[in-house]
Amino acid sequence: MNEKLHPWYITGIVEGEGSFCVSFSKRRRLKVGIETRPSFSITLNRRDLELLKAIHRYFRCGGIRFSRSDRTYKYEVRSVKDLVKRIIPHFERYPLKGAKAEDFERFAKICKMVHANLHLNKQHLKEIIDLAYGMDPSGKRKCSRKDLLRVLGEVKV
Repeated sequence: MNEKLHPWYITGIVEGEGSFCVSFSKRRRLKVGIETRPSFSITLNRRDLELLKAIHRYFRCGGIRFSRSDRTYKYEVRSVKDLVKRIIPHFERYPLKGAKAEDFERFAKICKMVHANLHLNKQHLKEIIDLAYGMDPSGKRKCSRKDLLRVLGEVKV
């Protein structure tokens, strides 16, 4: 597939198969005690690998990997700089609809805050956590919101 993809087509694929995610890990070595990792991904069946490669070429960032567990391919962008400079502007120009649009708005705000290093401040990190936990409630989380706030000293045991 060497044809150029239309930007609205990409938005449509993401509407159905894309994900905006913000994950957190407890990290004692960090001043705030929590690592913040935003990512954007599209997961497709292996028959659609060429389509994922075309999307990769379109955005000019991220990477594609194979998942053995469900035998799918995932295009993923983790670089905050690329998220802010390439991914977010696409969806601001070619917006999503419905619940995914709401998740994107929260995701974009979080990425911009992380890009500005606001996640290194406990007060701003609490706002980031609140925004992230307001996104797709069906998503899997290793740490509960309460556990993260406890690390920040916001919740007493």
